[in-house]
Amino acid sequence: MSPNPDRGNFYRPSMFGGFQFFPPVIKWLLITNAVAFFILSYVGSMTLNGYLLGNLLTQYFALLPYDYGFLPWQLVTYQFMHADFWHLFYNMFGLWMFGMEVEHVWGSKRFLAFYLTCGIVAGVTQLVLSPILEQGSVVTSYGQVIPTVGASGAVYGVLVAFAMMFPDRYIFIYFLLPIKAKYLVFGMIILGIMSVGNHTAIANLAHLGGAAAGYAYVLILARRYPFQRLIEQLGWLINKERFKRREPQHEETVEAKVYDIGEQRPKTEQELYQIKIDEILDKIGRGGYQSLTEDEKKILFEASKKLN
Repeated sequence: MSPNPDRGNFYRPSMFGGFQFFPPVIKWLLITNAVAFFILSYVGSMTLNGYLLGNLLTQYFALLPYDYGFLPWQLVTYQFMHADFWHLFYNMFGLWMFGMEVEHVWGSKRFLAFYLTCGIVAGVTQLVLSPILEQGSVVTSYGQVIPTVGASGAVYGVLVAFAMMFPDRYIFIYFLLPIKAKYLVFGMIILGIMSVGNHTAIANLAHLGGAAAGYAYVLILARRYPFQRLIEQLGWLINKERFKRREPQHEETVEAKVYDIGEQRPKTEQELYQIKIDEILDKIGRGGYQSLTEDEKKILFEASKKLN
């Protein structure tokens, strides 16, 4: 569906309609990452009994390979650690720019679950595949272990979610060159695939794992699965056979009863509201978020606030 020409097709977040520049989860993710960076930068430079605290923090909270000190909670904590200021800045800018509208549509609880899930899947992908496909992001040529840090995997998941929900939105690269979100994200993923195996410390596999998790999450949320039509037809056939097996049990003719439709219990306002929400969600599943009208977007936004 083509965008409304009156509204334009450029990504310019608005403060109208309750839209916030810093929705709750993104705000706290920005704060948490900034605080973690401060601790690593300043407290990490201190020493305790001649032992650098930064090395201790990295040992327990960065994502280390399986054979080099991996701990389960590192799949979460590594997402809040960054190598330097610009690493932090670009990740948080991407999270804010693309994530705030996704959070407004989904609600804060669902967005937080999505974000952490993408980050965890990105970490697992790095752990499992990097020793095979990308040794350069695990150990240096001198045998030194390279810990994985940063929110890039989770942010890639957010980028994919945004591109699937708003595929025709224009993003300005360096604030000059407009490109549709779907092409920008697709290009970034292709570049990441081509970069796998390069002798750099960039965890390309983590980026791709986060992107794959974001893609799968949105499909599941929209009730779109591989072979979905085949599965639905199979389910219909099974139910049809069950219905046929039950038919002989009702061979006796019974007197038909007529009910006055007007005697049915009228639906409450809450039930009618829920029916409207279900219709909107089904419409997103069929045509994406961009197929909604402005009124439907407002209804969905108000419903998401009630869930938070």
